Amino acid sequence: MDNTEYVILVDEQDRETGIMEKQQAHVEGKLHRAISVFIFNTKGELLLQQRAAGKYHSANLWTNTCCSHPRPGEQVQAAAVRRLMEEMGMVCDLEEIFSFIYKAELGTLTEYELDHVFTGTTDVVPVPDAGEVANWKYVDAQELDDMMHDHPEEYTEWFKICFRDWRNELMGKKIRG
Repeated sequence: MDNTEYVILVDEQDRETGIMEKQQAHVEGKLHRAISVFIFNTKGELLLQQRAAGKYHSANLWTNTCCSHPRPGEQVQAAAVRRLMEEMGMVCDLEEIFSFIYKAELGTLTEYELDHVFTGTTDVVPVPDAGEVANWKYVDAQELDDMMHDHPEEYTEWFKICFRDWRNELMGKKIRG
């Protein structure tokens, strides 16, 4: 059985332009589709995961609840639901709140992604896959903001951008009413 993982290559308007083996897309720095999930408990705390030591990049860094790539032919919503279960052992209603493009150099790899961001709320206790997740915790947004400011090296590059954009989106909604 072939376990090769592929990503969906896209242009800046999220139109599909092809597929490529995941590792190769990161070596060549090709723009591809991704998903990020932010799960909150009913106290409003964000569920973070610490990436497992065996991850091929950003190992042991803290990040959002889960993230990944849709498979060829898979919709972003379905990918978010699938990865939440695979990584964190959780099911939750998810809503897409925004998307953004980022590019980050990670040693010999380049993360160049059009990332669809989903959010959901649940008090279900995570049962993470040890191959994906080393640790997890719920954190208040202001506390997380302070921790990321004091120790940015402990967080994934995409999460630093995504968290800032999420905060801006939330504040914009509060201002707009």
